[in-house]
Amino acid sequence: MLELPGHTGGGVGYLADGKLFCGDTLFKGSMGRIDFPTSDENEMFCSLKKLSMLPDATKVYCGHGENTTIGDEKQRNGYMQYAVAKY
Repeated sequence: MLELPGHTGGGVGYLADGKLFCGDTLFKGSMGRIDFPTSDENEMFCSLKKLSMLPDATKVYCGHGENTTIGDEKQRNGYMQYAVAKY
């Protein structure tokens, strides 16, 4: 289990066998909303930075939308790129 706060307090993801189930933390080309009462922008970007440290081939199964990989998100997702650069 990975602690992935930001979208909501107490957010988590599950990593096994090169597959990440991340709920609403990361989406293909985007990230989860941070306008809920228990959301926290800084925690979200720290969570995205944590995810960026996973191997590029890690398959990401998001809470909504299309699946992706960590490598694709590092290349194409502006939110993840910001997190890597600033956090």
